[in-house]
This record gives sequence, C-alpha cells and structure tokens, in this order.
Amino acid sequence: MARTVQARLDDRSEDDLALLRNEGRTDSEAIRLALHEAAERRRRRSSVRLEAEAAAADPADLAEALRIRMELDEIAVIWGGAEE
Repeated sequence: MARTVQARLDDRSEDDLALLRNEGRTDSEAIRLALHEAAERRRRRSSVRLEAEAAAADPADLAEALRIRMELDEIAVIWGGAEE
C-alpha cells in the first residue's frame, strides 16, 4: 500500500518542485522522481567509491597505475610539458 509523507518545503525546495511540475508532473510524481534520482546518484557514488577502494587495495592495479603514470611522465618530458 502507498505511504503518505508530509514535508515542509523551503523556498529552494518550492522552486525545485515547481520546475518538476512545469514538466507536467503532479506533486506526488515530482517528489517520487526526485527521491528516485537522488537515491540512484547515491548508489552510483557508493559503487564508484567501493570500486576505487578495491583498486587501491589491489597491488596489481597499483603497479599498473604507477607504470602508466611513469609512461605519461616520460611523454610529458618529450613534449616539454613537465619540468624536473
């Protein structure tokens, strides 16, 4: 069954809700969309963070990143873009 939630909106939230309403959504549709989009952004950030932590803990990934950085540093010197 659907749950009803009440919220007091500040001016910024009112403006944000108006933007979504102007796209033809009802208040309920707009709020559900905003909640869904916010949750998806957090899930993606969390997933990226976990991937970065795993890569940082993997000696093979660290060695590969160091190798690539050294290659790029060599290229930068050839192009005159890096100073030592």
